[in-house]
Amino acid sequence: MTTPPGSPPPDPDDEDRHRSERDTEPIPRIRPDDGPAGGQGPYPGASSYPESGPYDRPWVPEGYRDEEGYRDPPPRITEDELAGLRVDASGMPLGTRRVLPLEDEPTPLVARYLFPTERYRGEWKRHWVYLATPLLIGILATFVLGYLSGFLAGQNVGALTTVAVILWFAVIGWVAWRVADWYYDRFILTNKRVMVVKGIVTRSVAMMPLARVTDMKYEQSPMGRTLNYGTFILESAGQEQALREVKYLPNPNELYLRVVEEMYEPQAVEARLGKEADEAKADDGA
Repeated sequence: MTTPPGSPPPDPDDEDRHRSERDTEPIPRIRPDDGPAGGQGPYPGASSYPESGPYDRPWVPEGYRDEEGYRDPPPRITEDELAGLRVDASGMPLGTRRVLPLEDEPTPLVARYLFPTERYRGEWKRHWVYLATPLLIGILATFVLGYLSGFLAGQNVGALTTVAVILWFAVIGWVAWRVADWYYDRFILTNKRVMVVKGIVTRSVAMMPLARVTDMKYEQSPMGRTLNYGTFILESAGQEQALREVKYLPNPNELYLRVVEEMYEPQAVEARLGKEADEAKADDGA
């Protein structure tokens, strides 16, 4: 610290002056040539540096330097983040947040509801737990009505035996109807909308454009977490919604990621599909 001309010499015992000089000392930073003469850093061609001290920085590669030549530490990426960045040969992430591969073509049941410029992303039937109640009723009816018809046949009551058999056929017919309804019920995703198609005799097609979806979530009960199914809830800016709640969807986490990716990262989906198509052509050419 310099003294202006004509000023009295500084007092060596002045505590304020010593404190001011300490406060204004520049913070030392490691330069590229810091370290013992002829020393080598952790990488070939890199200079060493003192490994202790309040202002020392860890060694970093030559590329991480600012305009003044100082070395700045590179960004730190955790193992979890790296796992999300690793991809397989098809470009799909290898981490736990993997999105399931996209289907190539829609089934004839779904293709009739898609227009030519719409890009198909997938279709899903409801989880098998949707059939648990009808199947359980069918099994119980078979045992109960079978035992009852056998008992009535032993009592020589032919009319009641016929009624029991007809009732059993009616229950089995209802179960078969529920199974067919489950088979034709599809949740469909394209690059423009989500749809639910259901019904056997009377078909019902409900859809919501992805651009109008303001909020989306899925819920899982304890049983749903155990069997891996959930309920999707879609919110839109409109007052009345043709499609709001879809129950018993399988793999809800993967399906949620699929829909969200289509909503917010459509370019990433297109890039992945283009890469997969190029690799498929290369494999066919080989």
